[in-house]
This record gives sequence, structure tokens and C-alpha cells, in this order.
Amino acid sequence: MFTDIVLDAVGSDKAPEPEIRGAILACRALPVRVHLVGPAPELRDLLDEHLENEDLPIVIHHASERIGMGEKAVQSLRSKKDSSMRVGLKLVREGEAAGFVTAGNTGAAMATAKMVLGAMPGVDRPALATPMPTSKGNPCVLLDVGANVDCKAHNLEQFAVMGEMYARSVLKIHKPRVGLLSIGEEETKGNELTREAFALLKALPLHFIGNVEGRDIFNGNADVIVCDGFVGNVALKTSEGIGRFVRDVLRESLTRTVTAQVGALLSRRAFNDFRRRLDYTEYGGAPLLGVRGVCIIGHGSSNDNAIFNGIRVAYEFARAGTLDRIENEFSGRHKHGSTAHEAASDATIH
Repeated sequence: MFTDIVLDAVGSDKAPEPEIRGAILACRALPVRVHLVGPAPELRDLLDEHLENEDLPIVIHHASERIGMGEKAVQSLRSKKDSSMRVGLKLVREGEAAGFVTAGNTGAAMATAKMVLGAMPGVDRPALATPMPTSKGNPCVLLDVGANVDCKAHNLEQFAVMGEMYARSVLKIHKPRVGLLSIGEEETKGNELTREAFALLKALPLHFIGNVEGRDIFNGNADVIVCDGFVGNVALKTSEGIGRFVRDVLRESLTRTVTAQVGALLSRRAFNDFRRRLDYTEYGGAPLLGVRGVCIIGHGSSNDNAIFNGIRVAYEFARAGTLDRIENEFSGRHKHGSTAHEAASDATIH
């Protein structure tokens, strides 16, 4: 029994080559049927070149338009009604597929997903959540990492609620520790946004541990770290850059210092394990929390391994019904007015 996953075949910087190869890898390794969305003639020719008569459950859906990385989300949403994103997300909305994966324009993906799939009750801005490796082994959920550049305090409040649910549902953490990313641990530290958000998060029925700093992303002291999309994306990209730097320096040092064959083998194994823990392609993409459907958004620079893992993440989310549980719980909180912002305003968030 296949799980149907839609893949935006013209999303990444080097599309559609990584998407084609990633889809093939996924269909070989997972019980999925991949729906490629994009210019059908081009996709069919490229797919035939790679398959070489191999029969895999891959379906092509034609979409005549592509949203580029430099395009504004609202403008592209209005002008490109036959974009690969919109066509693909409609397949999810109509029940023909269980999830959608793209390595395309993040803002456009969020806007299109919100319009096509709709937002969960009580959510006015969906957020991208990504697991970050920590020194203690358990990942830390960082959100938002790029969907919302400008936020208000009640947006961060919603992110905290969704991130806490994600940590419990997906990472199986019984009582996630939720922190607010700032420039100091004291309640008075930070800018106007973080100080206002601190009061809202403090009033939530969550295990809020207060402000955390950048180093806490990796030390395992928090399970969920909340920030606006501008700060989160900078933190994510900086982390990836540092990871590549450390990896390259470590590789150079091992090559220069390890001479014994056994020592070289052990060091290589340790290095490969270290590399996998820092490699963003192993994570596949970030789930867009707050929309009514599985939507995974990956890097524009995604290679075939990242695309494969994006499909894997979408498959696992769909199979586990993760977003359904989050929506049910968030709807319950919203219905009972359990967020601090709702309690203060006694009004629905629009």
C-alpha cells in the first residue's frame, strides 16, 4: 500500500535534476508513490533518462508555471495560478496525496499552503520548525526558521504552542522545555518583541524555562526554542555554515595527523557520524506547522539526498497522523481560550 506524496519538481536551485533523482531514491526505499509536479514534457524526458525502463510508482502532473526564489510571495500567488506549488498543494487538499514537499521559495510556499490548505483554527501565521542537533543527543526544535520575517508577540506565542505539541507528538518528549531566543537569560533582556512575548509565554500552560541564548540551541538545555523567522533563519544558516567549517577543518586535521590504518578507520567512522549529525540534507526539510495538511519545505540548495529525506519526512508525518493530532489539540486550546493572548483579548486571532 503506497502513501502518495507530492513533490514540487521545479522548486530547488538546480531543479528538476535533484527532484528527479530524489524521487527515484524515495520510491526505491519507501512505500510511497511520488507525484512530480512541473512541466510534464521536460519531467517525462528526464525521468525516462534516469529510470532506464525501471518501473517505479512515479506520476507526473503538469504545471505550466514556476515560482522563482526571488519572486515576492503575494505577487506570485496572485499572478501564477498554475504554479507547481499551487497544483501540488491542491492534490493534497483534494485528498489525492497525503503530503507536499518543495525546495522552492519559502515565502511563496507558506502563502500558497495557507491559501490552498487553510490554517488551523487559532493560527494566523504558520511556522517552519526544524530539529537541531544537540550535544545531549536529543534534537531541539527551532521555530520559526524563515516563514515569517516580521512577527508580533502573539505570533511567537502560537509558535510556542505548536512547537511544544510537535516536540511531544514527533520527538516523544513528555514535558518539553520551551525557551524564548533572546540576548540574555534575564526577563528584561531582549528587544520589545521578546519582552512582550516573554509575558505571553510565561502565562501559557507549558514548561516555559524563560529566555535562552544562541548557545542553548546546541547544548540540549531546551527542547523547543521560539523566535521570529528572521532571527531563526539567520541562526539556522549560521549553524549550517559553522557545521561545514568544522567538518572541513576536522577532515583536514584527520588527513594530516592520522597515519595508522586502524586509527584512520576509527577516525573516519567517527568523522562520518559527526558529518551526518550536522548535515542538513539528512533532515530533509522543515514541516510547516499551522496549516491543515502536511507541507515540508526544504533548502533551495537541496540535493537528491535532501529531496529523498524531505519525502521521507512527509511520509512519516502522514503515516503517523502527526498534524492531525496537533490540529486537534490546538483546536481544543483555541476553543477554550487557553492562550494568554486570547485570554487577554477574549477574541479569536484573525
